[in-house]
Parts: sequence; structure tokens; C-alpha cells
Amino acid sequence: MLTLCSLFLVPGVGLVPPDIFERSVKEGGGRVDFVFEDERPFKQCHASTLVETDDGGLLCAWFGGTEESKPDVAIWMARFDGRNWGAPFRVAKVENTAHWNPVLFRDPRYGYFLFFKVGKRVPVWRTYVMFSPDGKQWSEARELVPGDVGGRGPVKNKPIILSNGTWLAGASTEHGRWLPFADRSEDGGKTWERSADWQIDRKLISGDGAIQPTVWESAPGHVHALLRTSCGKIARADSQDYGKTWSPVYLTTLPNNNSGIDLIALENGRLLLVYNPVGKNWGPRTPLNLAVSDDNGNTWRDIASLETEKGEYSYPAIIRTAKGVALCYTWKRERVRCWQIPLAVLGH
Repeated sequence: MLTLCSLFLVPGVGLVPPDIFERSVKEGGGRVDFVFEDERPFKQCHASTLVETDDGGLLCAWFGGTEESKPDVAIWMARFDGRNWGAPFRVAKVENTAHWNPVLFRDPRYGYFLFFKVGKRVPVWRTYVMFSPDGKQWSEARELVPGDVGGRGPVKNKPIILSNGTWLAGASTEHGRWLPFADRSEDGGKTWERSADWQIDRKLISGDGAIQPTVWESAPGHVHALLRTSCGKIARADSQDYGKTWSPVYLTTLPNNNSGIDLIALENGRLLLVYNPVGKNWGPRTPLNLAVSDDNGNTWRDIASLETEKGEYSYPAIIRTAKGVALCYTWKRERVRCWQIPLAVLGH
């Protein structure tokens, strides 16, 4: 049987299709589920996010409503208890305005956090945050940086905890031209320090700019980001001082269809990226692939497809779990699909 492990160990093995990958995951003790089925209390959903709970379960959140940007869109959540996904419930609706891009995050020192955006349009949205000590009871939502317009904290992808304990979040604004930056917190999210906007050479990176960084740390203080662009390729930036200052943004060879991406760094330094390998601005949001890098993101190899059929499969989120990795994504704007992949299947 072809397993994902053999992809890491045998040179030249091609891309594993979704059905074989799903079978390998399930036979390895993992799961592939829809977080909810067709019967749901909203018409559309998008921008899902994951976090693992203390008991080995999962929390998944997304925005749902009539349609993206409509006033009825709220933040929804569901729990996986180790056996089944519970019914979706509305976790946040602070006003009768569109809600966007939830991000779940856990720091074992402090608890669980849910970040999300609120606003009629992306350029003027505001970031809110909720806290839970156990992932079950959530606080009232409050503005992350009171009075900020444009968005602070994580814009789409999870923050990471750096080797010195600092939280690092990939952020961006869309006031006309897209501009990425890093937001850092050294006190468990009480206060945030914004980096300068990262430099973008318009001759090298055409179009709107770059947004929605997904970040990782390769060595103490050495952090990196991949970013969404509108010029057909994923961009990158690097920092050598724990994310305080950054290199100019530059293009990689990875294709990008102007849609969201996400990655994680495993303990052995291997990177796993989930993305649409489509090098066209506003290109199709299919297929959706899992790729690996063994050289800190300098080169990549697609190892498995999660989806290949016609439709939208987009805005992935991927996290490390006790048993391996878990990832989720938009499935045709109708559902959220979640893969729980054991480490053995990944050949780790």
C-alpha cells in the first residue's frame, strides 16, 4: 500500500491523490471528517481555524452567514471530543456587521484565545479577542487594540510562540495597497507591538502587494513568513531579531492563486504547507495540496492532494497535535473539512 511515509523515504514518488491519501490516513489511525453536514444554521461558511484542547480534542471556528461580508455573518464554533464533532454554535456576534477570519490559538501558560475581525469592509475592520481558560467557557469579546482600524494581531493564520516566549502574529492591512507586518506580544496578549510595514518592491512584486503571513521560527530569533499575493506566486520575508525587523518581501517559486495558505514547522525542522498550487491571480481554488520542505522553505515538494474536484477548497489552517497534525479548510463554502493525520503517516 502506498503511504505518505513512502513519499518521504522513496525519491521520485509522485503526488498522492486524495482517495489514496485519505485511505492511508484512516488506516494509520487518523480521521477525515466534515465538521458539520448540510443541515446547518447558516448558508455559507469560510475561513476556518483549529486548536487542540488539553484532552486531545479539537476546537474549530469559522465565519458563517448568508454570504461573506453580509451583516448577519457571525463567528461559529464546534468541538471534537475525540470521537465526534458536536453541533455548531454561534460563539461571537458583537454587532450587526460582518465578522471575518477567526483565529484560534493556545498558549499553555495562559489558555485559549479566539481572534476575529469585525467591519463592513476589510480596510476598516477591527480585531476582537475572546479568552477561555479551558476552551469551553468564553469571555466577552473586546477590541484587541482599542481604536485601531485596519486590523491588529493575526489576520488569518495562527500566531506562534517564539523560543523566548513572545507571541508572533502575521498581520496585514488593505488600505489600497496590501502591506504586511508582524504583531508581537510579550505579555500573553495584554499589549501588542506592531512592526513597521514590510518593504515591497513594486517592480518585483506587482499587483496589490502581499497579505496574510504564515510564520515559523527556524532557530532562536530567526523567523520567516510566507505570504499571499496577487502576482501568481507566494512571497516570503525573514527576520533575525524575533520578528522586530524584517527583510524586504521577495517572491518564491511556489504558485499562488491569490488565496490563503498556512504552514507548520515540525520538531525536526521539516515544514508542511497547505495551499492551492495555482499560479494565476484569482485562479481556481482547486486543487488543494500538502507540500513539504526539508531545507527551511527554500525548496518544496507537493506530496499529497486533499481535493482535486471542481469547486472551492481554500483558506487552510494547519496545526501540530499530540498525535500528528490536523488541518481544516473551506469546502465549497458549504462545509468545513478536517483531516487528523498521525505522525506515522507523515513518516516523522
